Amino acid sequence: REVGVTAYMGPILFALFVWWFSTGLIIYLDGLPRPTFKWSMLGATALLAAAFYGFWISGDDTTVRGAYVAFASALVAWGWHEMSFYTGYVTGPRKHACADGCSGWAHFGHAIQVSLWHELAILASFAVIAALTWSGANKIGLWTFVILWWMHESARLNVFFGVRNLNAHFLPPHLAYLKSFLNNRPMNLLFPFSVSISTVICSVLATEAAIAVDPHRQTGFTFLATMMALAILEHWFLVLPIPAEAMWNWSMKSRQARAEPAPDARCHDGRRHDHPKPHSPTPIASLRSVH
Repeated sequence: REVGVTAYMGPILFALFVWWFSTGLIIYLDGLPRPTFKWSMLGATALLAAAFYGFWISGDDTTVRGAYVAFASALVAWGWHEMSFYTGYVTGPRKHACADGCSGWAHFGHAIQVSLWHELAILASFAVIAALTWSGANKIGLWTFVILWWMHESARLNVFFGVRNLNAHFLPPHLAYLKSFLNNRPMNLLFPFSVSISTVICSVLATEAAIAVDPHRQTGFTFLATMMALAILEHWFLVLPIPAEAMWNWSMKSRQARAEPAPDARCHDGRRHDHPKPHSPTPIASLRSVH
């Protein structure tokens, strides 16, 4: 059995690379011309089927390999949801911006409507993953999906209530109406609770990884602790003046190569509603929080 930090470096580096690369890849694909979206979704759906198969075959695999397969399957499954939302295939019943002055519970309800089908699809995937893994001994994939879900919902609420760094310029033109649901503030009251809860969970997971004797548990909990640490990092990127976008400059080249005008931000009543377009240096949460 490996001892010391070397036993943890493989899972940590693997998680960091997949997080970085998959984030950039989805931004890149969603910036391509819209006729390419059907091919991106076809590929993503094939990978989703492979991910479900990965959950099934790794359910009783309590080896290090089983932990890797389960973890990778969860990331691929989550990637399908991000891709389907940002290509516009699975969003919600509302596809227009809010009028100026829309606020309170009505505005919150509108925010739910723009991604309702997306949220229900995540719930359906969770049910499938739980069914495939619940009776097995390896639940690393299930808990990885849950952490990704937590990251998504927490970041989404934080950008709705208001943070310093929004990510409006990472939205593809056909989702420009989502900008009316972003609020620019130094911080909001939910943020400290989000970070504190995530930090406690991360500490518990890291402790489990540190005390684990079994290589499967050690690898699996290292994956989970790393993803929760990334959730905390993403949240801080929302409020701190850190130019994190440099890590994903390559992913924006697909948009720089073409000039596609944003759709007219008209509500169903035919009136045009102009909204401020906040700029953000942070692409990371754009894959989880804007919607």
